Amino acid sequence: MEEVNKRIRQILNEKGRCIVSIDGRCASGKSTFGKKLADEWQGALIHMDDFFLRMEQRTPERYATPGENVDHERFLSEVLIPLAKGVPFSYIPFDCNVMRLSDTPIEVPQRAVTVIEGSYSQRPDLRTYYDLNVAIDIDPLTQLERLRKRNPEKLEMFKTKWIPLEEMYFQAYQIYQQADIILRADNS
Repeated sequence: MEEVNKRIRQILNEKGRCIVSIDGRCASGKSTFGKKLADEWQGALIHMDDFFLRMEQRTPERYATPGENVDHERFLSEVLIPLAKGVPFSYIPFDCNVMRLSDTPIEVPQRAVTVIEGSYSQRPDLRTYYDLNVAIDIDPLTQLERLRKRNPEKLEMFKTKWIPLEEMYFQAYQIYQQADIILRADNS
């Protein structure tokens, strides 16, 4: 956390604002770290989970392409472009409970620090919008244990679908090699 805060301070001194992206393996602590960081800087926090693919977007072709299992097109137009322009904006989150876009937009005020957290946030078409790219890594055994505790009924789907899709993305776009800072998840 100390290294990330130091970099944010440097960026704020240079630019007056900082957009931080936190990517990494599922169950590595991206959401927890993102919230802690946003709280510490009184910043805005945006979750990539709000950009799950709509049902009509879930095609075999899309899933076969690294990093395509998130609605990055909508994320770019609804979040990153307005954020880069420095204007307040809102976006429509995907609601997993009903498997469609929500009826209620999320309003995002401009803050000095904005944290984007979630897998696929550092796709090549998105990463140029960020001032700081953080990746969180986790060892496979700890990852599976956390997933087992968090979603035991979905563990098999994580093992057979979501983790392989993430790994394909990490390899294709060298997410860990291109990160400005790599953090390691603890074993708690």
